[in-house]
Amino acid sequence: MSTGIAVMGASGRMGQMLIKIINDSPDAHLVAVTERAGHPWVGQDLGEAMGGAATGVPVFADAIDAIVNAQAVIDFTSPEATLDHAILTAQARCVHVIGTTGFTDDQLEKFTHVARHATIIRAGNMSLGVNLLVQITKQVAAALDEDFDIEVIEAHHHHKVDAPSGTALMLGEAAAEGRGIDHGSMNDRARDGITGARTRGHIGYSAIRGGDIVGEHDVLFAGQSERIVLRHMATDRSIFARGALKAALWGQGKGPGQFDMLDVLGLK
Repeated sequence: MSTGIAVMGASGRMGQMLIKIINDSPDAHLVAVTERAGHPWVGQDLGEAMGGAATGVPVFADAIDAIVNAQAVIDFTSPEATLDHAILTAQARCVHVIGTTGFTDDQLEKFTHVARHATIIRAGNMSLGVNLLVQITKQVAAALDEDFDIEVIEAHHHHKVDAPSGTALMLGEAAAEGRGIDHGSMNDRARDGITGARTRGHIGYSAIRGGDIVGEHDVLFAGQSERIVLRHMATDRSIFARGALKAALWGQGKGPGQFDMLDVLGLK
């Protein structure tokens, strides 16, 4: 049986990639998409809005209209919009796949309450390769002591609005878990001016923004006279869209709870 999916934020790069991946899937179909109020696509048929033939898929400004007939919602929008959508998906009892990044700790706590009533699958990165890298990072961090400094270096296109990226934070948190330290109190996200020597045991972050870089992440373990570098490079956004669709299909029939791509991929 084909799963009906609604895509939040259809006109963006990820939205359009998701539309293509879902339309190509034998296991899923689009029921509706959304765009912000006032966007020229709102009120149109999606196919016609994208310059093609009519598809019967409407473009709504109100998320309720898009969610009501969906079995899953895929959401790469903004933290505030995603939290609003989470309440609606919980009420509709449909799976909510969240690729949005840039949440504050307080915002993340709200998902804990929503997940008591709905299936939420949230990940800073939906790709198989990155989630494997997360597991490897945890293992390497567990094997090396604080004589090895840990730095997470990430690069993205110049349109990205949050830093560090959600993927970088996933990797840093995995390193902290592997080493058995508290990530929240032992990470350095910005260095400017006379900062003093690096704090032993802390996890550092560096963010690069430029051009059309899809996503590159390095985890550097720097010791005396040797360095270990774990790297993932994304060259096409379709890997994120395919992962999000896989998550939406995996979530069908699951009970309430908050899951991530490690659950979806069976890596836990």
